[in-house]
Amino acid sequence: MVSRFMNVSLATHCCVVLGMVVSSSAFALDATSASVESPGKVLNVSVQVAPDGRLSYQVERKGQQVIAPSRLGFVLGSDKPLDSGFKIERQVVTDHDSTWEQPWGERRTVRNHYRQMRVDVKKNDGRRLAIVFRVFDDGLGFRYEFPKQPNNRALHIADELTEFVVAQPATAWWQQAGEVWALEYPIQKSPLREVGMANTPMTVRMENGTHIAFHEAALVDYASMWLRRVEGQRLRAHLTPSATGNPVVRTGAFTTPWRTMQIADDAAGLYMSDLVLNLNEPNKLGDVSWVKPSKYVGVWWDMHLETKSWASGPKHGATTEYTKRYIDFAARNGFRGVLVEGWNPGWDSDWAGNGADMDFTKAHPSFDIAAVTDYGRKKGVHLIGHHETGGNVAHYEKQMDAAFKLYAKHGVDSIKTGYVTDGGAAQFMGKNGKVHFGYTDSQEGVRHYQKVVEEAARYKIAINTHEPVKDTGLRRTYPNWISREGARGVEYNAWGNPVNSVDHEANLVFTRMLSGPLDYTPGILSLEGKDKKPFNSTQAKQLANFVVIYSPVVMAADLIEHYERYPGPFQFIKDVPTDWEDTRVPHGAVGEYVTIARKDRASSAWYVGSVTDGARRTLDLKLDFLDAGKTYVAEIYRDGDNADYRDDKRRFDIVIEKRNVTSLDTIKMVLAPGGGQAIRLVPVK
Repeated sequence: MVSRFMNVSLATHCCVVLGMVVSSSAFALDATSASVESPGKVLNVSVQVAPDGRLSYQVERKGQQVIAPSRLGFVLGSDKPLDSGFKIERQVVTDHDSTWEQPWGERRTVRNHYRQMRVDVKKNDGRRLAIVFRVFDDGLGFRYEFPKQPNNRALHIADELTEFVVAQPATAWWQQAGEVWALEYPIQKSPLREVGMANTPMTVRMENGTHIAFHEAALVDYASMWLRRVEGQRLRAHLTPSATGNPVVRTGAFTTPWRTMQIADDAAGLYMSDLVLNLNEPNKLGDVSWVKPSKYVGVWWDMHLETKSWASGPKHGATTEYTKRYIDFAARNGFRGVLVEGWNPGWDSDWAGNGADMDFTKAHPSFDIAAVTDYGRKKGVHLIGHHETGGNVAHYEKQMDAAFKLYAKHGVDSIKTGYVTDGGAAQFMGKNGKVHFGYTDSQEGVRHYQKVVEEAARYKIAINTHEPVKDTGLRRTYPNWISREGARGVEYNAWGNPVNSVDHEANLVFTRMLSGPLDYTPGILSLEGKDKKPFNSTQAKQLANFVVIYSPVVMAADLIEHYERYPGPFQFIKDVPTDWEDTRVPHGAVGEYVTIARKDRASSAWYVGSVTDGARRTLDLKLDFLDAGKTYVAEIYRDGDNADYRDDKRRFDIVIEKRNVTSLDTIKMVLAPGGGQAIRLVPVK
């Protein structure tokens, strides 16, 4: 198929390979514009060249402008800016339609259907650049492609001129960038005109109801993109600073990450988009059957409650005997793993933001790693590894290979890594052999996180990164990058200064979770942190979070005694899987409520989670996602009639009931203030 905006064709071809349909058209141009439509003609993207040779693009959706003319280009530290004096040399339009299978994920199969427009431009001084747009019906991504520089000299990028000008008045849900806590600030809601420096994903809702989520895909060997509001509703890409010079230094030909916009009629449509995943390269690791989605428990929550400690002493949690107790509990209740933090030397020092004393190559004297893993193996339970670096990347990289060898020797196939440090205070080894400080989402930070994942893959180890660089869909390319944090997790509810807001999960789904899996550590049935500080949640909402907040590896985070105290709700936690055949979003509004239905990849059962903010809501759940003609048993875990997150007793009001349903039925879900509902739907045999 050919763009209706071009009329001079030099070559056209079409082929079908392994279910993939590709067609292309090349155009020789002496023009000031180029345009392309999405496959279903939902979106139109056009590139313009101004009289002074400045480049810009704009986006229309269903005939209405959503992104007004927005600049393209770069400020360089090694040459004059790439900001004007351009002419379009050539445009190539390509159609692509294929389906690929995730080894694990929110759904088994993903359709990758887009129309690509490559625009080659030449500056009046002879320098060349290409901008490649991939336009889907539910959004677009574009990136720059740089040719090899003369004499193979390095290209220094000081900043991008890339802009995103939102065409209508809009509300934004965003999180500040470049600050001390990195990705762990609460989600703010404000008029887009009041946004400061924002991290991505950032979600906006225009006055006509259209939703846009701004993010990036395939962040490799490049600085992370923040969004800086320049004026009005004009946003500009801002590259994470480097401590050693320009934010990005590259040699040879290279591409930037994709700058992405997921665009939908509503919030639910944003979450259903696979655009970010599709803009990443296919799996590079080959057979990844050793990556195991699963649930686990851990020696973790009691540290946050301060009844146990990471450091050695009378409260030390990582002891052989205490870990065996968790292994026994995991074995009795069907959990695959046990996480143990504080197992290695180094925790007795001032480790946060330092990490220089951490030793990942041996265990603390109170923790016999061989005895623990042997005991777990007999019970069918795996040890979940833990590497807390304190943000000391230089120190960690010296030990990383030996540390992976140790874990591989003892059958550990999944590691939670941590980088607890302030923004800009991570430690990197420079080319001069000296340590310097920098941001974890700088170019050198991005390189490090990928190095960890690639090295771990050599030992068939999966990585769950905490205090991570943000997710940009690289789990498709490296499926052992199985999850990450990158948001305010449940531990904030333990600390209580303050606890997470009542709308936190309804915000996360349509902001942070648009980038990928989130290790949120749900399931605190006690509903309280240290010093008995209450959560903004009911028990039913804690159960719903296992479905609403997606991660293929999930820690049921509460203490053993709390799960034993509440066997009814705990049953749902034992039953719910973590790997899905399909996912649907029946309804949702950013920061208000969301319902997600997911089908188990290993059975015919469906699971539903629904959460609300501080308002009581009644939502009609149509069960039309179930197989027609089948009867299902709906096991419902709902807020009781008097449930309310603001009351110490009523937040524990939960009703567990069963009823038979079919695809023709509707379940009326009543969510208490701060509440939720979890449902398991199992076909009747």
